[in-house]
Amino acid sequence: MFPFGPQSECFMPQSFGPSPLGVYCHVPFCPGGCDFCSFYRTGPRRGDVVAYLRGIEREAALLDGPLAAETLFFGGGTPGLLSTKDLVALGETVLAKLERPPAEWTVEMAPTTVKADKLAALKEIGVTRISMGVQSFDPDLLRAMGRRHKPERSRAAFESIRAAGFDNVNVDMIFALPGQTAAMVVADLAEAAALEPEHLSTYCLTLEENTPLREKVLSTTGEPDADREAELFVRAWDFLAEAGFGQYEISNFARPGRACLHNINTWAMGEWIGLGPSAASQYAGRRYSNQAGLAEWLRGVERGAPERVDEVALTGRLLAEDAIIFGLRMNDGIAIGRLRERFAMVDLSFLDSFWRDLAAEDIVAFHEPDRIALTAKGRLLADRVGVEVMDAFDRDADRKAIDLK
Repeated sequence: MFPFGPQSECFMPQSFGPSPLGVYCHVPFCPGGCDFCSFYRTGPRRGDVVAYLRGIEREAALLDGPLAAETLFFGGGTPGLLSTKDLVALGETVLAKLERPPAEWTVEMAPTTVKADKLAALKEIGVTRISMGVQSFDPDLLRAMGRRHKPERSRAAFESIRAAGFDNVNVDMIFALPGQTAAMVVADLAEAAALEPEHLSTYCLTLEENTPLREKVLSTTGEPDADREAELFVRAWDFLAEAGFGQYEISNFARPGRACLHNINTWAMGEWIGLGPSAASQYAGRRYSNQAGLAEWLRGVERGAPERVDEVALTGRLLAEDAIIFGLRMNDGIAIGRLRERFAMVDLSFLDSFWRDLAAEDIVAFHEPDRIALTAKGRLLADRVGVEVMDAFDRDADRKAIDLK
């Protein structure tokens, strides 16, 4: 039931202290916003690209080093939009801060940015994994999302990635698009599986605030239908299981041994450092994000004091809460004994009745020796469970506050 347990276990932080470190570099440049995207991005004007590369160099120089990072991830935006020379410069800047080459280095690319010279350069500097945003193989759905590529371009791009020698490739897909039926979802996933990637992510469309697609959908079909989305989730999961992809997280599937280590570290509440505008960090006892705007971020790094937003001090209680919420998204679930060992300063006994109540509803199941995981039904209700975990922590905090009075 848990085919990725050994891999995720060894990568999971064991104590509230030193833990695996990931580095995330946000590349904000994009030729045009997809209608569903809410991430910070800006046009790839040459002057801005030069300033960005200088800013990353300055920001990296502010970090204590060398960093013992296990994983490196370039996301965006569209990192592949950078020229070959700029990609190499960015990679060399970040690598110079690391103690050793990362075990896993992912670069996101859109099908239209996949070029032979870029792939060769990425391979040369040590990139181990390419994540390609396909979203759909249906030309009508691609147009509806504002995507610029065509299905044949995705297929050709994947062939180019293989020809460059990459043996670890992820394909990103989206489902529950307006007008998309269950049969269309399966057809899309069949196209993706036929490429034989090592990893496949399939996300249910989220109508983010202030995106063109949200306005379009709400004005035509109204709010998403939860029952329809649940049906599409199940059809997608069933098909991918039959195609040989093991589900290890709600939206992520992989061949054995090919789960994304960078994401596993994030879900396990390890540490990560974010570079670039809007990049988030969880490091050295703090959680925060960089300023989103390129100009604002640059002003901060130029004066040696990057501006942080949403900064909070990390406590064992906060990390325990998040480790439970995100850990439950993993098919492995959470090991209660390990959590109690890692967060020994936090009394988690108030959750005992909570777990029993969820088990009675067939939302979680208990596994030996002390593991709790969402059931198939529970995975469809993961967001609800997350909210209920937060509510349980809040109620416990309220009780403790009353007791202290």
